[in-house]
Amino acid sequence: MMQARTPDIARRVFLIATEESGDRLGAALMKVLRQRLGDAVQFVGVGGRAMAREGLVSLFPIEELSIVGFATVVQQLPKILRLIRQTADAVMQETPDVLVIIDSPDFTHRVARRVRARDPMIPVVDYVSPSVWAWRPGRARAMRAYVDHVLALLPFEPEEYRKLRGPACSYVGHPLTEQLSSLRPNEEEKRRRDASPPVLLVLPGSRRSEIRHHLATFGAALDRLRAVGSEFEAVLPTTPHLEQAVRQGVQGWQVKPRIVVGEDDKRAAFRVARAALAKSGTVTLELALSGVPMVTAYRVGAMEAVILRRVIRVQSVILANLVIGKDVIPEFLQEDCTPEKLSQAVSEVLAHSVLRRRQLEAFATLDAVMSTGQPPSVRAADIVLATMRKGHR
Repeated sequence: MMQARTPDIARRVFLIATEESGDRLGAALMKVLRQRLGDAVQFVGVGGRAMAREGLVSLFPIEELSIVGFATVVQQLPKILRLIRQTADAVMQETPDVLVIIDSPDFTHRVARRVRARDPMIPVVDYVSPSVWAWRPGRARAMRAYVDHVLALLPFEPEEYRKLRGPACSYVGHPLTEQLSSLRPNEEEKRRRDASPPVLLVLPGSRRSEIRHHLATFGAALDRLRAVGSEFEAVLPTTPHLEQAVRQGVQGWQVKPRIVVGEDDKRAAFRVARAALAKSGTVTLELALSGVPMVTAYRVGAMEAVILRRVIRVQSVILANLVIGKDVIPEFLQEDCTPEKLSQAVSEVLAHSVLRRRQLEAFATLDAVMSTGQPPSVRAADIVLATMRKGHR
C-alpha cells in the first residue's frame, strides 16, 4: 500500500529500485535529500529493505521481480507487465516533483516511458546508466524522449552519451569509492598479502548460471596450478543464497578452496589476497580498487554467445579496463576460457611478473580517475534537486 498523500508536503519524490544494489543507492539518495529538505519531502515508490529503513513503504516487495532465466521471464511476463502498469499508475496518482528510476532498465524504463506519455511535466532522473557504451547504443538517443538526466557511476559514460546524442549525463561517482577503507589492507593485512602461501581469490560469479558456467573450469585451472608446483591458499567468497550450490560445485575439485560467506568475510579476503581469478563484471573494479591483480574469464551458453558477439561494441568487457582506459587485465572469453590458459595467466599474476606490475601501476591511478570530491549520493541529490519541478504544484 502506498503512503497517504500529504497536501502540505513541499516536495514529493517517487523512486523505483527493484534490485538490492539499486535499493542501497536509493537509500543513500533518500538520506541526503532528507538532510537537504528536512520534513519538506515525502518519499513514495518501490524499494527494498534499505529504502524501507529510510521511510519508504514499497508499492510491492521487490522480491516479486527476482527473476532469473529466459524461460522464467516468459512464464512471469503477465505479472511483470501488471507491475509495470501498477507502478506507472501509482506515479500518476502521486504526481511527484521528480521520478527517480534506479538501474533495472528492463523494468524502470518501461515505467518511465508510460509516465512521460501520460504527463510530460514529471521530470525523470535515471540513476545508473544502461550499458549503452557496450551494446544497443541506440538506447541512448531513445532515452531523450523520457529521461531528463542520467546519473552515471562510471567516469567515461558522460562522454559516451554526448557522442550517442543521449540525454544529459553527469558522473556522480561509483559507490565503491565510498568503501575503500573496507577494501584496502592495514599493515598486518599487507604482510599477509606478501606472505606464503599467497591467498588466491576465486570468484566464479554471483548468479547460479555463472556458477554453473565457471566452477568446473576454475577448479581445473587450480588443479593445473598445483600440479606444476604452485603453492597458494584458494579462497572462494560467496553469498548465503549461493553457498549450497558452490559447496556442491567444488566437491570434485582436487584443490579444496576455503569458502567464505557474506560481504564482510569477502572484503576481509580481498584485503589479504595476492591475486584473483574472477568472472568479469563489477567485481573487477572492486578488485582493482583493492589493489588485487587478476585474471578474468567469462563463459555463457552457445546461443547467448552468438547474440553477444553480434551486439557487443567494446574491445574489452572488463569494467576495470574500461575505467582505466587500457587493457591491463587479461580476459579469457568463451573458447579461450580453458584451464590451461587460465592457470598460466594466474601463475603470472601470483609472481613478480610484468603483467602483475602493469596492473598494480594502473590500479594506482583509479583514485584520481574516479574521484569527484564528493560522495556519489551527494552529487546525485544535487542533480535530483535541480531537476525537480520548479515552484510548487
